[in-house]
Amino acid sequence: MKVLCERETLHEALTIATSVIPTKSTRPAVENVYVRAQEDTLELVGTDLDVAVRYRVENVKLEEPGTVLIPARVASDFVRDLSGETVRIGSKDQSFLIESEDERCELSTVDPDEFPGVAQFGEEGAVSILGATFTRLVSRTGFAAAREAGRYAMHGILTVIEDDELRMIATDGRRLALASHEIVNEGAPLNIGPAIIPTKAMQLFCRVIDDPTEMVQIHFGDNLFGLRTSKAEVFARLIDGDFPRYSAVIPQSTENLVEADAATLGQKLKLVANVTSTDTRAVRVSLDTDHMKIFGRSASTGEATAELGVRYSGDPVDLVFNPDYLIEGIKNCESDVVRLEFNQRNTPGKFTLGENYTYIVMPITVDT
Repeated sequence: MKVLCERETLHEALTIATSVIPTKSTRPAVENVYVRAQEDTLELVGTDLDVAVRYRVENVKLEEPGTVLIPARVASDFVRDLSGETVRIGSKDQSFLIESEDERCELSTVDPDEFPGVAQFGEEGAVSILGATFTRLVSRTGFAAAREAGRYAMHGILTVIEDDELRMIATDGRRLALASHEIVNEGAPLNIGPAIIPTKAMQLFCRVIDDPTEMVQIHFGDNLFGLRTSKAEVFARLIDGDFPRYSAVIPQSTENLVEADAATLGQKLKLVANVTSTDTRAVRVSLDTDHMKIFGRSASTGEATAELGVRYSGDPVDLVFNPDYLIEGIKNCESDVVRLEFNQRNTPGKFTLGENYTYIVMPITVDT
């Protein structure tokens, strides 16, 4: 193999491929990046056996085709720190050479045949969606996915197409985010999925969408979910488990409605949350006619209050929430006004953060 390409482009490709490669694996070949040069294209492949990415660098100057398996992070770091604008790479015997001006690196290689096979994107059944729409749905929901151990099925984003509507849902059992967007489809209504896609994979999907105006393709497989852009193909093994019945959590009707300026409410919540502790991470939201008072307290630090005007015409009521959940939700609010609907103080709070964007937060029972 002998290839001449731009340093920045090569480094971008190495960075993306390396992002999924484990530092240690029971299969040492997986710790490397697979590089193939053919037809004026350089293809880099990385995987941790659960998530895989195939990234293409086009319009390179190909002098000699070939394949090679090289140490991922060393190659990425060396290319990053080169001072030249162009890079010449090539394989010779059991070595891989990286050269730029008067800088040179010679890396050991591994037999490419030891690298595991990576799926090819399937044309049949693929669905097109605007790149910006896909990334927005992920950012709207991914923050609500579980992070702690023991909730494996909640460590991903439930993704489904129902009647030409792409829907994503994430929850950690105490809050839930749901966002959807209509898919343009001229045929019979699409109904595909559901699939639980690991949050880590969703982040990589978004990372390879470098042009928000590009139409990307997604594909639901039996145990894989794939996404393809003009430069990359990414595949993720689906999480096998039972996702909570999210529809049962979302109130179908509510008795009370609060409307507040999103920026002001977020600022007041952050202010009061400063005095709460890890053990008593709670704020009391007291509502009266067109008025909200937020109160927080900690035995070790003291207490704080903040007030703001809102639109509310119901009976006086106290609601208690984890402030972090409210702050994180409001940070993702896409409108100037946030809507909170609820029935009783001990029932879920339903926040509307934008068009087709719902956020559910469970109240907590703590003495504030």
